Amino acid sequence: MSAEATNPAMPGPVAPATSRRRSLPRIDLRRLGRAALLGSPARGRLPDAIGHVVEAHRAHHPDADLEPLRRAYVLAESSHRGQMRKSGEPYITHPLAVTLILAELGAETTTLTASLLHDTVEDTDVTLDQVREQFGEEVRYLVDGVTKLEKVDYGAAAEPETFRKMLVATGSDVRVMSIKLADRLHNMRTLGVMRPEKQERIAKITRDFLIPLAERLGVQALKTELEDLVFAILHPEEYEHTRELIVDNASRADDPLAEFADAMRAVLREAGIQAEVLIRPRHFVSVHRVSRKRGELRGCDFGRLLVLVGEDADCYAVLGELHTCMTPVVSEFKDFIAVPKFNLYQSLHTAVARGDGQVAEVLIRTHQMHKVAEAGVVALGNPYAGPQDEQTREGAPADADRPGGERPGGGERPDGERVDPTRPGWLSRLLAWQEAAPDTDTFWSTLREDLAQDREITVFRPDGGTLGLPDGATCVDAAYAQYGEDAHACIGARVNGRLATLSTVLRDGDTVQLLMGQDPASEPSREWLEHAHTPAARIAIQRWLATHPAPAEPEESVDAARTVTDIPAADAPLSRPDTAITVVGRPDAGVRLAGCCTPVPADEVTGFAVRGGVVTVHRVECAAVARMTDAGRPAVDVSWGDTTECRVTLIAESFGRPHLLADLTEAMAMEGAEIVSATVEPPSQQRVRHTYTLQLPDAAHLPTLMRAMRNVPGVYDVARAQHHDSAS
Repeated sequence: MSAEATNPAMPGPVAPATSRRRSLPRIDLRRLGRAALLGSPARGRLPDAIGHVVEAHRAHHPDADLEPLRRAYVLAESSHRGQMRKSGEPYITHPLAVTLILAELGAETTTLTASLLHDTVEDTDVTLDQVREQFGEEVRYLVDGVTKLEKVDYGAAAEPETFRKMLVATGSDVRVMSIKLADRLHNMRTLGVMRPEKQERIAKITRDFLIPLAERLGVQALKTELEDLVFAILHPEEYEHTRELIVDNASRADDPLAEFADAMRAVLREAGIQAEVLIRPRHFVSVHRVSRKRGELRGCDFGRLLVLVGEDADCYAVLGELHTCMTPVVSEFKDFIAVPKFNLYQSLHTAVARGDGQVAEVLIRTHQMHKVAEAGVVALGNPYAGPQDEQTREGAPADADRPGGERPGGGERPDGERVDPTRPGWLSRLLAWQEAAPDTDTFWSTLREDLAQDREITVFRPDGGTLGLPDGATCVDAAYAQYGEDAHACIGARVNGRLATLSTVLRDGDTVQLLMGQDPASEPSREWLEHAHTPAARIAIQRWLATHPAPAEPEESVDAARTVTDIPAADAPLSRPDTAITVVGRPDAGVRLAGCCTPVPADEVTGFAVRGGVVTVHRVECAAVARMTDAGRPAVDVSWGDTTECRVTLIAESFGRPHLLADLTEAMAMEGAEIVSATVEPPSQQRVRHTYTLQLPDAAHLPTLMRAMRNVPGVYDVARAQHHDSAS
């Protein structure tokens, strides 16, 4: 089924479509499915829908065993006999329509078998044991998963639990949600028989939750049609206006997209590249969005061009030819082949322009990429069957012990959980945080926020691994995505090799190295909540804060500027041992060590005479030395005496966290340093700057002291003071 091959509510396709299987005509399911929008369908006859299902299924799986489908249809038809839908049709038309939708998407036999039976356990006398006996454990598992979703009321109070169960069911087997989405699509197609208020309620739930789930599972063919059906119900006036725009455009004699397509075919034919160039009309919601963004629409705004090739390398060959022989719009280029989207989508996106200002968007992908782009996880077949088993097991009953034990191609989990190699990363994250959500309200609000994220970025770890995060995620989110609750000990990050705070917003393609503290008592800051955008990060931080309430009078913190008051201020006069340093030729001269660079024994030093006959001693690399030399002030020779005792000023740069000041002062005391003065500046972007003037019994201990300070969790740099103030 093509998500955009035709537009809904249209008398026919907007543009001629080239069939991918010319030998086998396909059912235009989208046109047939729009009956609810076009008018009441003819009733009184039941089409041979199982024949359509078989035809659609064999188009994707020509060697499939159809016997399970026949038996499932017989059981479903006999079980539902006498039941009617609110539309007045026999109830069996519903499971048949749902199965036809999935067959058009390319679902394998096991999924189609479960789809035919998905309402039997809920609405008839058929039991799960009977399903297992006749069709195997795999089909029973899928039917049970869909049945559990159907049992939950969609009332406002029940919605959180409904969608929590949906997530769990989807995580256990993505095919459960595939059936559920197809089920909702057919119900939406026939929603016109219900009261307007009920139509609106179901449409809103579909918009807020099922459409985002369809997007994330990559099932674009279902997602786009659901979007249009919801659009028609919730925004009828805008829907009708959009419909008129599409009809008017289709009636025009000139078609710039067709002209672009012809030009591209000529370019690729001359280059010797075998490719199909198709016109992809936009669906209603897409046209509406483009209209709101660009205002008056032009011919190329009503569709895009799709180029289908055989191999990945051909995609880039096509791109090169189009960019060489036509005028590319470079800003529109995106490579989703090298870095696929979070929902398995792969394609090259570009755009080309011509002299009259018309710009055509172009999608370039292989046939397999196109199949996955349309059907998402449905196109991947049975995720639990190995490649060697796929054809032989098509539709065959699964082993009775399958859910709790070894699964073909899927491995074995000690906890008995089904292993799904196709489970997208976002789904694993949702499953993780939904278990950790402390209450229903938190789960509900967090789920809505997460599903509202329609774009995901990929960031790289230093080891070459990747993290998938929503657009707008920060280093806080990356930390919890990689380390779970161990991220409480994160003290900072390097983004693309440069130090960054945890609040730094990440961009697609960034490399992130997370800096973890060694202190097991490390704890997250309440400020982290302001920078956390993923459910996993927010819930983990909230849980920690809930179990570790802040004391009424917190101990030392770095939330504001603080000067340690039991020691002298940083600018107090610095006393020095008389034997620390002497002026060459003037042993009785007064000496003062400069506070801007705080020289210590073994440093290369020089001096300058100041008022009162006192000589100020600086390290030779001090900036003040260069300034005074440039000003013509003569240097005075000085030398160190025999003492090894020294005073030094150190600057420590750190990330803010509770108890950091206490940990730093303890580290300095352990190295025998006496704190003369200390100042902690106000935090800036979660970074804190500490200035310590220390008395050391031996200057040789200075490297060891600085190393000990750097090892304190949260501290990322310690350096000798090097101020730019002039000394006098």
